[in-house]
Amino acid sequence: MRFELRHEFLMQLSKTYGNIFTVWLGQKPAVVVNGCRSIRNALIKHSEELSERAVPPLFEKLSGGKGVIFTNGHTWKQQRRFGLMTLRNLGLGKKSMDERTQREAQHLIEFFRMTKGNAIDPATTVTYSVTNVIAAMLFGHRFSSDDKDLHQLIEATDYLIKFQGTPWAQLFNAFPWLMQHLPGPLQHFIESDNFLLRFVKREIESHKECGISEEPQDLVDFYLSQMSRDTGDANSTFDYENMVRLSIEMFAAGIETTSTTLRWAFLHMVTKPDIQEKIQKELDAVLGEEKTIQYEDRKRLPYTNAVIHEIQRISNIQSVGSARQLVKDTSLEGFQLKKGTMILCNLSSALYDPDYWEKPHQFNPGNFLDKEGNFVTSEAFLPFSAGHRVCLGELMARTVLFIFFASLFRTLTFRLPEGVKEVNMGTILGATLQPHPFEICAISR
Repeated sequence: MRFELRHEFLMQLSKTYGNIFTVWLGQKPAVVVNGCRSIRNALIKHSEELSERAVPPLFEKLSGGKGVIFTNGHTWKQQRRFGLMTLRNLGLGKKSMDERTQREAQHLIEFFRMTKGNAIDPATTVTYSVTNVIAAMLFGHRFSSDDKDLHQLIEATDYLIKFQGTPWAQLFNAFPWLMQHLPGPLQHFIESDNFLLRFVKREIESHKECGISEEPQDLVDFYLSQMSRDTGDANSTFDYENMVRLSIEMFAAGIETTSTTLRWAFLHMVTKPDIQEKIQKELDAVLGEEKTIQYEDRKRLPYTNAVIHEIQRISNIQSVGSARQLVKDTSLEGFQLKKGTMILCNLSSALYDPDYWEKPHQFNPGNFLDKEGNFVTSEAFLPFSAGHRVCLGELMARTVLFIFFASLFRTLTFRLPEGVKEVNMGTILGATLQPHPFEICAISR
């Protein structure tokens, strides 16, 4: 659930009111949890009690109680379990997933080489490449860069993400009975979702025409097979509407989170050339003449891995995180909270918690390295949240991010355009925290 409340504002309030306090969102109260210790206590120790999503009216209207992100109870459990199982069956964490990601990383490298060092905004092309990784897993194919559907899909997804940070989204959640009848951005938002609906339905129909595969190759194949097996099962939630909505959610969320993090990665690296150079030295020394980069290589590349984690920490795209609600009366750090209470865990407050990070607002890969230079993580590193509602696509995002990042910086050096001395490191609020548009130059090494 998205709100106009920024993580900085909530962190400021915690200095006055403590790590747990109540804010009023219109006429509805929400309990805010700040700081690593309190957040982990809520999301992990009370994971079962906080397993429900607080669904805003905007997404209640769109999802219709289908899919996995904005569902609860039996539907959520079945759809999430299926999503996790299918990603594993499609090779997540295995060599086949690495190879799929490597191919798209190579396409992206070739694009940057063709720019011949000229200044470009990397956003669109990076999004194309990430989209193709996700599309191959969900639908079994990639898009060419000039495919009309690809361009429209990215435009629709981008609008869905950005709209959620606008006053229009907040007004709809406050007055849904009124806003749904008004023209303007809301109708554009609905039409963007409808475009994704039409696209996914075409993909599903194409799969159905080929019949149920004995050897499923993508998520739609697996879902159709599951539906066939569950025919007649009254407890099954595997139906056409859930398949459509789950596909849309995994498609849009998978593209947005990874492509946005990669854009932040470029921004940090072009403004920190000394760190970029250290990454390249490590990549050269460890990988040598090896042709491809695999996710397992992160264990041999502690500095590169540390930089990627620091990018995710300091430029966390989740900000406050999604709202939960209690499934039963719960005692949270001495506060007695009733069933149905909305809980907001301010994830950024863990990622900037001074009890866990030295100089938390400065970029420092050393946050993830011990004295011997080995990679270490911290319990305060929570960009994917935690507990029962931890991000479904966490491993996929980690895999794509690492292989893309290491492949790109092994092959290319990225710089700011000539004459550019400063860049805007502020954020644009939507469903995620996006960077402002910027340009970079790619130089072959």
